[in-house]
Amino acid sequence: MSNPYPRTFSHIGISVPDLDSAVKFYTEVLGWYLIMKPTVITEDNSPIGEMCTDVFGANWQKFKIAHLSTGDRIGVELFEFVNQQQPENNFEYWKTGIFHFCVQDPNLEELVEKIVAAGGKKRMAEPRYYYPNEKPYRMIYMEDPFGNILEIYSHSYELTYAAGAY
Repeated sequence: MSNPYPRTFSHIGISVPDLDSAVKFYTEVLGWYLIMKPTVITEDNSPIGEMCTDVFGANWQKFKIAHLSTGDRIGVELFEFVNQQQPENNFEYWKTGIFHFCVQDPNLEELVEKIVAAGGKKRMAEPRYYYPNEKPYRMIYMEDPFGNILEIYSHSYELTYAAGAY
């Protein structure tokens, strides 16, 4: 039996309370491409309706969805459900599940300011250096305007961790 090959990442689904505002934020601030405009999907007997019932169970009613793509071709599905709930604290990192996603930008500080200007917020006072006084690799945790946790790296994941960051 051979070792498994490293699979590529296809996409991530993100729930938001306002799909149109989220599309605007992710296309204008992060520069992601809109590849399918906001669309309403309704619970019915159509192939997509039945597929969604397989995923969500009965009585999901309807949702809005848009498809975006990052610069490195990773898909991003944005969902706005009719029963959308905004958690008071969306940073429960100690619970099983995905607690953040990370984007990369060499102009990390500039992106931080754009996110804040668009209604997001910093979760850290300032970016942190992985190798202070040695390499310019930086990171910071943020929230998008909808409370989703995103991290920003200044350099690639491989460069940041290849030498052992800690």
